[in-house]
Amino acid sequence: MAAAMASAAERAVLEEEFKWLLQEEVHAVLKQLQDILKEASQRFTLPTGGAGGDVKQENFVLSTSGAAFVPLQIQDARNHVNQAIYLLMNRDVNYQFRTGSEVLKLMDAVMLQLSRARNRLTTPATLTLPEVASSGLTKMFTPPLPPDVLVNFYINLNKLCLTVYQLHVLQPSTTKNFKPAGGSVLHNPGAMFEFGNQRYEVSHVHKVECVVPWLNDALVFFTVSLQLCQQLKDKISVFSSYWNYRPY
Repeated sequence: MAAAMASAAERAVLEEEFKWLLQEEVHAVLKQLQDILKEASQRFTLPTGGAGGDVKQENFVLSTSGAAFVPLQIQDARNHVNQAIYLLMNRDVNYQFRTGSEVLKLMDAVMLQLSRARNRLTTPATLTLPEVASSGLTKMFTPPLPPDVLVNFYINLNKLCLTVYQLHVLQPSTTKNFKPAGGSVLHNPGAMFEFGNQRYEVSHVHKVECVVPWLNDALVFFTVSLQLCQQLKDKISVFSSYWNYRPY
């Protein structure tokens, strides 16, 4: 009888703690996540020219003929961050979470967006040389680049990387051993490809990297946010384990 009463009392205490977790602590964590991710989102905000002054060089915006170039990885990461913020703001302070699974589902959705944002910055896309040639990057320069030069920009962690490929045309008599290269982040000298009914070989490769401090900030924000999400999931799981395995 005493054991049953102790078990009932224990359950009542845990139920109150779980209720407080759902009503108070979850919203506190959501607010903290919103604040962090809004800071992260501001890192991706591009400056506007005009009366406010010139474009700040640390934003690494390349422009030609009035059009700005931003690596597609940054655009994708920014979209994922904004989607995570949207998911969090959909549950305002007046929203009442009723189950742990509801919180877990929200955390999983937010973590998915954050993981995708981080992966876009840490994992550059693999491109074939024809994809590099047709990407339009070589056309953004004024005056135009020589026809025997290809360029590619990409983000790798906290660095903006520029790769320049010098090409030479393969003559018909030398194409019997032609082997087109597959997709890669960085192609080596000797890589062959076909573009515009012409076959080329990479003769030289030049790579330049530049550290972008705010990219490092963004990666830290992603890591901290993912840790907060996981910590909240772990707390929810502790209570779920009790409900699943408590003695009757």
